[in-house]
Amino acid sequence: MKPVSKLGLWIGAFIVGFTLFLAIFAPLLVTHDPFAQDLSRRLIPPFWMDNGGLTHPLGTDQLGRDYLARLIYGARISMLIGILTMVASGLLGTAMGVIGGFYGGRIDDFVLFAITARLSIPLILVALAVVALVGSSLTVVVATLGLLLWDRFAVVARVATMQVRTLDFVAAAWAAGCSRSHILLREVLPNILSPLAVVATLEMALAILLEAALSFLGLGVPPPLPSWGLMIAEAKDYMFFSPWVIMVPGLSLAVLVFGINLLGDGLRDLLRTGRTT
Repeated sequence: MKPVSKLGLWIGAFIVGFTLFLAIFAPLLVTHDPFAQDLSRRLIPPFWMDNGGLTHPLGTDQLGRDYLARLIYGARISMLIGILTMVASGLLGTAMGVIGGFYGGRIDDFVLFAITARLSIPLILVALAVVALVGSSLTVVVATLGLLLWDRFAVVARVATMQVRTLDFVAAAWAAGCSRSHILLREVLPNILSPLAVVATLEMALAILLEAALSFLGLGVPPPLPSWGLMIAEAKDYMFFSPWVIMVPGLSLAVLVFGINLLGDGLRDLLRTGRTT
């Protein structure tokens, strides 16, 4: 592995791990209620600016809520949506891709048709339409994104399964009289997990960005939940006079997505190196 790729893997793992740590232990890390409003303390600047202080290290928003507390709880929302969406879309897409690649024939034709149909659908427009019709909630956002982001898993799983099913150990399993379910679960699936792990990181980053976009448009996680996209949307009217209210969540979102992509690139190089050695 190249040193740069290894460094990127560690940087990405640190960013994702640190964000996950904040998300899990958010109630223990914050000293202010992220939902408590105090209009007398609205738009207090962060500690590095004039009139700022350590009582509210990242300042307060337009309703006087502590920005650090809302940022940490927003990490919980982003990581929850990213992980749940990744799991839901991964299970659906992997199942379709493995079945299509393993059985072939008309089953594979149906899987290809489903993948083509999904790729022809504009992702963000469908998500906007579904959330607008059903209503915005955490469950709806996760279900919508999970049902829209499975295509990459299906494509990768299908191609990898078609390659694995022709290998000698699969033929040996057939010759030993193993059942199809045994071959799928014990022989094929474990040998295609490497490329799927890389796809999982990409889909997680995409899910977090899509949730932020939906929340920015008012159709994502409903207020007062501290989603980073919602924080950016609420701050857009104050960005010229109190720029930190939009810079803090925007920079946090960019760093998290960057870290997830670094982690995915590092895993890809690591797994590629492992296959060639």
